[in-house]
Amino acid sequence: MNPATQQFGTNNETPLDDSAPGAPGAFVGQPGGPTRVESDSLGSMEIPADAYWGIHTARALENFPITRRPISVYGDLIRALVRVKQASARANRELGVLDPAKADLIDTVCEEIMAGALHDQFAVGVIQGGAGTSTNMNTNEVIANRGLELLGHRFGEYQYLHPIDDVNRSQSTNDVYPTAIKLAMVFGVNRLLEEHRLLTAAFAAKGIEFAGVLKIGRTQLQDAVPMTLGQEFNGFAHTLTEDYDRLAEVVPWLNEINMGATAIGTGITADPRYAAAVCRHLTEVTGIAMETAPDLIEATSDAGIFMTLSGTLKRAAVKLSKICNDLRLLSSGPQAGLGEINLPPRQAGSSIMPGKVNPVIPEVVNQVAFSVIGADATVTAAAEAGQLQLNAFEPVIAHSILQSLAWMTNACRTLRVNCIDGITANTTRLAAQVESSVGVVTALTPYIGYAASASLAHTALTTNASIAELVVSAGLMSAEQVAHVLSPQRLSGLVPVTSVMPIIR
Repeated sequence: MNPATQQFGTNNETPLDDSAPGAPGAFVGQPGGPTRVESDSLGSMEIPADAYWGIHTARALENFPITRRPISVYGDLIRALVRVKQASARANRELGVLDPAKADLIDTVCEEIMAGALHDQFAVGVIQGGAGTSTNMNTNEVIANRGLELLGHRFGEYQYLHPIDDVNRSQSTNDVYPTAIKLAMVFGVNRLLEEHRLLTAAFAAKGIEFAGVLKIGRTQLQDAVPMTLGQEFNGFAHTLTEDYDRLAEVVPWLNEINMGATAIGTGITADPRYAAAVCRHLTEVTGIAMETAPDLIEATSDAGIFMTLSGTLKRAAVKLSKICNDLRLLSSGPQAGLGEINLPPRQAGSSIMPGKVNPVIPEVVNQVAFSVIGADATVTAAAEAGQLQLNAFEPVIAHSILQSLAWMTNACRTLRVNCIDGITANTTRLAAQVESSVGVVTALTPYIGYAASASLAHTALTTNASIAELVVSAGLMSAEQVAHVLSPQRLSGLVPVTSVMPIIR
């Protein structure tokens, strides 16, 4: 069997057909195909002869046919798991508790998987009982069997390289799994931050492009006062910048790990020097400054950082969704709606109405936000449900956050490439709206007073006359004065008035 490859640096989910008889999470072996026999404390099972995974993975495939999604849909998680195993092998070699040849072999296999090999062998479902034990064992078995293959042995000949005694030496699922999912989340957050930055820059570029385009602002969906379209898009850019900063602040907290805790935080079965050594090696192999938690018992049971990250993701998703709502409103129509901006036409919008084009890109981002909001509720419930020295529900926490990170990253990218970069302003319509809007009367209140301004606004609404014409005809201001006060620069606040403004009585 040739190792499958997966492009490094991606975290896209592979769509699976839930009805497929061989869907991952429900499959143990090809009927009638060659097998090998493996045993554990519960008995023996036949394993597909060419599978790099073993009996523990096979039991998980039988027990958890839930999502029909294997953990391999999260490439970041696979890379994080093998980095943890690699760092552990190096630490064990250094401390003299693992044969150097075995440690080096584990190291070699981990590098292969980091480069994309064998990702299809990480077959257990993303949702599983056992607090991630099946994921940890799947990882141990793949590394062990690939190591056996390199040694020239058959799969399952674990007397030469054992999944637990060697690959899992000095470890427990309860420190490996939370450390790996934190590391995977760091990978995902960093990728999201880059797409978030590019999206912010795209909005800022539109802010510059539309700097001189005057429009009417709106509050409560009613006409308010003038502003520029550039100011509106700059506002989008600035609110995204705030979310970028909040997401970036979470990363250092994810770098605190509990490796060396083993089962519950007491470090049983691990050399007392192991925690420091594995942390140092994990820092070296990832290039990320990791830190051992000061209280390993607390760190093994606490899920607070996952709630923090999930909540921050939800905040970013909600605000991005609000921006997409605005884009859909601003582009609505185009004839019978606001029609202030034009979104790039991406696809036909109707099977019955010719020529209809819908705002499909903002709509898909809205739906990503809805999913992130729901995922945050799941993370909150799972974090609360932890009991005593361990949270058994970290698999659903990991799935929820890793999916949110992947979807948000893809949403930011498609919004930028397929929408924001191609937005144009409907300048003719915007100019007409400003000229006919009574909202500009607000700029005149310091000169003619509120009462006179309100009376003129009422007259303008009932007669469709322009505010400027009414002010001049009423003798309240000269045409030159009105033109000066109602200039685009002053209306939008780009040129603030700093001197005393006389009120005309």
